[in-house]
Amino acid sequence: MTTPETILITGAAGQLGRLVLADLQRRAVTAKLVGLVRDAAGARDLAEQGVELRVADYNDPLALASALVGVDKLLLISSSEVGQRSAQHRNVVDAAVAAGVRLIAYTSVLHADRNPMMLAREHRESEALIRASGLPFTLLRNGWYSENYAIGVAAAVEHGVVFGAAADGKLSLAARRDYAEAAAAVLVEDVARHSGNVYELAGDQAYTLADFAAEITRQAHHPVRYQNMPQDEYKAALIGVGLPADVAELLADSDARAAEGVLYEPGKALSQLIGRPTTALSESVASALAS
Repeated sequence: MTTPETILITGAAGQLGRLVLADLQRRAVTAKLVGLVRDAAGARDLAEQGVELRVADYNDPLALASALVGVDKLLLISSSEVGQRSAQHRNVVDAAVAAGVRLIAYTSVLHADRNPMMLAREHRESEALIRASGLPFTLLRNGWYSENYAIGVAAAVEHGVVFGAAADGKLSLAARRDYAEAAAAVLVEDVARHSGNVYELAGDQAYTLADFAAEITRQAHHPVRYQNMPQDEYKAALIGVGLPADVAELLADSDARAAEGVLYEPGKALSQLIGRPTTALSESVASALAS
């Protein structure tokens, strides 16, 4: 009798992790699904769905080593702690090597090897760690989530304006669930099919922030315009609405680099992996308005 393979998702209680696990429950009915979390109490619902919870922090090598015992495939969802991610990811990779994991998939960023965004540096470092580990790997270079902008739909309707620093740069946006399904698809298939592959994942359609404002206008029946700002002014505006200075700097930098086209990807790797078109911006805007 064949032993079911064990698939572990780090950051399992996060938004992306939960979506990956939900799709794996549909696709990998015979697999043992494990969620790595920092707080089991906060992920009790996952346990109730049959996901085995293992508790470890990215900063705790001993706990990670214990948590990865018996794992066949690992999805390393990148840490949200900017500035600490490379060291944290090294701990996970080292634990994966010790555990003899057969595949490590990593959620990187679009065009990580040449992306000038501040956020990309640690992704490049993490990709290098994974390549140097000797483990079979798959790099999932995720583009921008539609939700990164859709979260501001209500404020845009209220004030009649979308602020940003992306000028007329094209963004190949896709929904978080699209990226989650791509990760699940890689994890359920044979290791040999995806080992060594680098996927530039992005939406089928590209949009400008002016397109985003126009879509809000169309659906909300309320005029919304896009106002482009210099990077420094946009950073100051983000700080003004309560964001920490370091977060505001990263977001403003990302928008400014988007103006240069770094978040545009004409390939269709994402829709090919998930077997359907990626989620249209109109659907993400509709969901935001409904909520």
